[in-house]
Amino acid sequence: MKNIIDNTIAFVKEKLEGAEAGHDWFHIERVWKLSKKIAQHEECNHEVVELSALLHDIADPKFHNGDETLALKISREYLEGQNTPEDIIEQVLFIIKNISFKNRGEAPKDLPIELKIVQDADRIDAIGAIGIGRTFNFGGFKNNPMYDPDNKPNPGMSKEEYKKSNGTTINHFYEKLLLLKDLMNTDEGKKIAEERHDFMLRFLDQFYKEWNVD
Repeated sequence: MKNIIDNTIAFVKEKLEGAEAGHDWFHIERVWKLSKKIAQHEECNHEVVELSALLHDIADPKFHNGDETLALKISREYLEGQNTPEDIIEQVLFIIKNISFKNRGEAPKDLPIELKIVQDADRIDAIGAIGIGRTFNFGGFKNNPMYDPDNKPNPGMSKEEYKKSNGTTINHFYEKLLLLKDLMNTDEGKKIAEERHDFMLRFLDQFYKEWNVD
C-alpha cells in the first residue's frame, strides 16, 4: 500500500502544480491527513480512504468548465496504470463522484463509510481558520466583492444556481460554510467541525464590527 500512496502523492503534486491556492496540493494534503485521523476511529478500507482523499480534487469541475467527468477519467487512468484492483478503482471513483457539497442532493442515501470519512475531511478543510482563508482566496480569484449589505445570501440554492453564483465572500459562509457542521457523518468529524464552526461565528462577529466601524 505504501508504494501506491507515495506514487499518488507524487502524481497529485505534479498535476496540481500552479493550482488556485485553496485547491492546491496543500489542500489535498490536509484532507488526506484529516481522512487518516478520522479513519482511525472507524472500520474501513484505509487504502480506499487514502487514495480517494488524494485524488478527490485532481480536476475540480469549477476550474474545468464544469466538467464533472474529467476527474473520474484522470483517476481511472492513473489507478489502472498502478495496477490497482478494479474493485478499489470503483470505490475511489464513487467517492470522487459523490463527495461534493453541490452534488449532495444526487448522492445515494446509504453511503459507504469510506466516502463519509473523506467527505467529512474535505468539509472540515472548508471551515475554521483554513476555511476562512480559502474562501477569501477563492473570492479574490473570482474578483467577487467581500461583502455587500444589500446583497443577501441565498442558502437554498439549487445545484445549477450554486455553480453559477457570484455572490459575496461573506454570503458564502451562509450558503455553505456554516451549513457544514450539521452535515458531518462521523463522530470524529462532528467533534472537529464544532470547534471550527464556533471560530467562524466569532470571525463574522468581528468582521461586522469592523465593517460598521463600531
